[in-house]
Amino acid sequence: MLRPGVYRFTVPAAFAGLRLDQFLAEHGEGLSRGLARRLIEVGGVHLAGRRVRRCSQPVSADDRIEVFIDSRPATAVQLPASRILYRDQDLIVLDKPPGMETQPTPARYQGTVYAELQRILEDPQRRGQRPSIGMVQRLDRDTSGVMVFSIHQRAHKKMTEAFQGRDIGKLYWALVAGKPERESGLFSSQLARRRSTNLVVSVERGGKPAETRYRLLQALDGASLIEVQLITGRSHQIRAHFSEAGLPLLGDAAYGGPESLAGREVPRQMLHSRSLSCCHPVTGQRMTFSAALPADFSATLQHLGGSLIGLDE
Repeated sequence: MLRPGVYRFTVPAAFAGLRLDQFLAEHGEGLSRGLARRLIEVGGVHLAGRRVRRCSQPVSADDRIEVFIDSRPATAVQLPASRILYRDQDLIVLDKPPGMETQPTPARYQGTVYAELQRILEDPQRRGQRPSIGMVQRLDRDTSGVMVFSIHQRAHKKMTEAFQGRDIGKLYWALVAGKPERESGLFSSQLARRRSTNLVVSVERGGKPAETRYRLLQALDGASLIEVQLITGRSHQIRAHFSEAGLPLLGDAAYGGPESLAGREVPRQMLHSRSLSCCHPVTGQRMTFSAALPADFSATLQHLGGSLIGLDE
């Protein structure tokens, strides 16, 4: 398997007409034909700047081919029906598993939440017609839990306005290193993305206002289980605020979180979208959705001496 990154090729005239998977297998060092096929099918191969997902696509002389490889297996994971928490004509609510991208990346289209929504919502009577999906919420790849999407034109604007305002109730559970000095509190700052590292940090001016409330649920062995309420919804807001408070999320190496604790490897960034409440964009009814902790989060919590008893799990 090749290292994660981008690999670029230019097709020599002598190899014009070859199938795309065959060309990559012959010219990509470390690329077997089977791996080339999987990378094409998952959406990691781009021809002349456009994603190609047909292995039999013939290549032409001087074609530019880019192969994007991420750190995950070149297979597409599907969302089972059990992950759908709610669905009507206007909304769909999912319990997102950890390790799944919300939106397509250069290395991956299949196996993303967006691609799975396209599959789930496809009308068999209108094949080829893409469903209308409003991506009003995003979760990081390693964050699990509740996500809501508008799926009808009449719902998109109201859901977008609700997320831009403060009409959405968002509660997360996080496992962080250490213990907060106070059992509850508020982080408030302006957040901006630092170009040199692509990480989000607090700045004195020029950022976007961000507010994060928290309360301690359990003190553990070298860590804490925290309930987080997002007042605003900035990118990486929870990760940045807790890291800057000296309480980085377990498994969040990018923001200084430990990748192992108490003799156990932390499988990922320990952040879970526990519940979400909103008003239905058409009926106006207040609705609340929740998602149970995934197995890896629960196992890490229990290893650190935590318990779900009394936590309304």
